[in-house]
Amino acid sequence: MSQDRCFANPFDDYSSEAACCVIENGTIKCDCKLSCDLEKKWHDTLAQFKYLDYNDYSVYTGTSGIALLKLKKDPESRQNLQEALQLLSLHRLKGRRHTFLCGDAGPLALGAIINYKLEDKAYLDCIEKLKALSEDVFDPSSDLPNEYLYGRAGFLFAVLYVNKHVSPVPFEESFIRKIIETIILCGKNEAKAGKFKCPLMYQWHESYYLGAAHGVSGILYLLLQAKEYLTENELQTIIKPTVDYLATLRFPSCNFPSSLGRDNDKYVQWCHGAPGFLYLFTTAYKVFGDCKYLQLALDCGDVIWSRGILRKGYSICHGVSGNAYCFLELYQTTEDEKHLYRAVRFAEWCFAYNKNHVEHPPDRPLSLFEGLSGPMYLFLDIQKPAEAKFPGYTL
Repeated sequence: MSQDRCFANPFDDYSSEAACCVIENGTIKCDCKLSCDLEKKWHDTLAQFKYLDYNDYSVYTGTSGIALLKLKKDPESRQNLQEALQLLSLHRLKGRRHTFLCGDAGPLALGAIINYKLEDKAYLDCIEKLKALSEDVFDPSSDLPNEYLYGRAGFLFAVLYVNKHVSPVPFEESFIRKIIETIILCGKNEAKAGKFKCPLMYQWHESYYLGAAHGVSGILYLLLQAKEYLTENELQTIIKPTVDYLATLRFPSCNFPSSLGRDNDKYVQWCHGAPGFLYLFTTAYKVFGDCKYLQLALDCGDVIWSRGILRKGYSICHGVSGNAYCFLELYQTTEDEKHLYRAVRFAEWCFAYNKNHVEHPPDRPLSLFEGLSGPMYLFLDIQKPAEAKFPGYTL
């Protein structure tokens, strides 16, 4: 088990005495630094955006991620919506990338929602362009992967996200079923080819990745979020046995490997390891009602509390703010304020961030998933912890 990727957790674990200093009645205390200094932190962050690189329009590392952050800050202000729309650079899209985080599907989904809020019929054009990306998605023989960051699961999120925010829903059940059926077919074929003891398996770059960003747990999480489009047979005989198989792969530490065959217990971050698996297990608990999944999620939470203050810094993808969201997920699932307390402590670490906290500065220091916009999104989101959602991943 590798300990060289994280700092020692400097916080006392939950007790009613420790918690009363920072939370009260299921929310952050108004005199807590996370609340009283929030506006200053927002304006300090906003001042950095004059250095944005408009060549990258993705949600993950580009200007569309900043647009998503602005939507979180003020989703109803017309001026703010128009500023967010400009950040999407819709006129520059290449029309060939399929996912919410790293492709055209993200800016198009956000463009549809923002234009809809602005009562501009341009939202219909965004939806049509999203639909036009479906040819490779529907074709199981295309070279499109199935994972979340670059593949079909990421396209599925974009479609579900638009349907959640636009009425009447623009993507019909038959369209969504085609995405799901293709993902399942590809997973069945891969599992059969590799003679796996589970119904579904997926490859990315010739490895069987397991985590949220590139692997099986992220794909299954998206499928379970789309459970209303799944049959009971698919849930019980395909999805559930695959979740159960993944549970057998965890390390003695209760962390999970990044891919099959990797026995190095070192990653505790959203994209690889326990944090991504936590979302799968909480959702499996909600869907199947089996407490073993809740216990698996709670075990992941303990791993994150112990090893989740990462030397990589405060990012959403592979840093401390992404790990903080795991505690918010557990809080929403259990209503146990222990998890809210842990989330607040991780958020405080990010809030007080300085150069001594990081050994690997981000390549895109302003971005949503690698840079300062990620923790800023968390600081805004944690003000209403019962409603917080991991951006671009949880519907």
